[in-house]
Amino acid sequence: MTHIGIIIGSTRPGRNGEQVAKWVAGHAEQRTDATFELVDLKDFPLPHLDEPMPPAMGQYQHDHTKAWAAKIAEFDGFVMVTPEYNHSTSGVLKNAIDYLFAEWNNKAVGFVSYGGVGGARAVEHLRLVAGELKMADVRTSVSLSMFTEFKNFSEFQPSDFQVSTLSTMFDELVAWSSALAPLRDRQLAAQQA
Repeated sequence: MTHIGIIIGSTRPGRNGEQVAKWVAGHAEQRTDATFELVDLKDFPLPHLDEPMPPAMGQYQHDHTKAWAAKIAEFDGFVMVTPEYNHSTSGVLKNAIDYLFAEWNNKAVGFVSYGGVGGARAVEHLRLVAGELKMADVRTSVSLSMFTEFKNFSEFQPSDFQVSTLSTMFDELVAWSSALAPLRDRQLAAQQA
């Protein structure tokens, strides 16, 4: 069965991302076409990229990189829950993405973002990054405004219409993750040869 990782893309104290990711996971649990797992970047404390070789080489030297690579390799697709910081994603999420290459390849990705304008600019930046990593980003994304979806900018209170958008994003994500399975299988066979 398709296995999707829901990545919490912030480690900031008092972060809103954990509330959002748990909301995403709660709705994901109701689905029967895939399994879902929360992945908290707090559990993978990666320093600024410190690997001597480019990630595309797959020659990881550090245990923290190997643990991160093993976790990401488990999944067929991802939901990235991202804040918007200074018109982009968080540094910690970008750093975590930059650590790896092959582990992201031929997998689908959907986005749930939050910020002053719903995190839309963070998602646009992540779409560019996803393309370079040979990921298929799905069209539908969930954009949560700090002004309308959070009480006092800290208590997550999503509008009902966000649930249907999330469901559409899940539909697209599972379909693309499944469709890309033959490419992942070929890639794995080539790596093992």
